[in-house]
Amino acid sequence: MVSWVVSGAALLLALVAVAQVRRLARRFDGLTQSYWELRYDYTRLRSRLSRLDPEEAAPAEPAAPPASPSVTFVPLSTMRKKDN
Repeated sequence: MVSWVVSGAALLLALVAVAQVRRLARRFDGLTQSYWELRYDYTRLRSRLSRLDPEEAAPAEPAAPPASPSVTFVPLSTMRKKDN
């Protein structure tokens, strides 16, 4: 009798898990579709903007890297602790 209860509970748990997986799969498909639609719209709007103002959309020449702060060489012998 106990084995029937355990197997019935396991079957019920499996059915609930399958239902949740199906629901999550549908939700994931919806999110994936929304992502690709958004990406398509973004690309379409970017191309329209580049047609309106081609000078603005053209990539500018890369700027020179910022100057690094001047660091002077410090020999390790000066950092040693002097014996008194």
